[in-house]
Amino acid sequence: MNDLLVMAQIAGRRCAFPAHDVSSVIEVGTITPVPRAPDHISGITAMRSQALTVIECRRAIGFDPSQWSLDHRAIVVGVADYSYALRVDAIEDITTAMGEPGQVPGGFGPEWSRVAAGLIETRAGPALLINLPALIEEREGFGAAA
Repeated sequence: MNDLLVMAQIAGRRCAFPAHDVSSVIEVGTITPVPRAPDHISGITAMRSQALTVIECRRAIGFDPSQWSLDHRAIVVGVADYSYALRVDAIEDITTAMGEPGQVPGGFGPEWSRVAAGLIETRAGPALLINLPALIEEREGFGAAA
């Protein structure tokens, strides 16, 4: 695997998103709250007249969001015909994978085991490869778990 990856920090861990799943990185503007939305959804924002559901990744994974600061940018992805702005702690860079994802070593906890497709070595160092449907769909009640 020599795919490009968008590198980010979530809850103190280096994470990787396949670049082919990322449509852009945006500055997060106004976020409009959505009544009765799950707690990991901050609301909606706009990107070039397109509505994006804003997901707080730390909360979606199961961590307390008050322990870390958020980047003012978000990673925009599409899953199941919906567009999402993923709020992370920091967006680092784009780099290349240096092999296939392997097992996530013990000690990362059940939160990471649910959303990580594996541990992948990159030019920037090891990172958890994020499974987007597990991060987004499972928490919102879509997909096979519904």
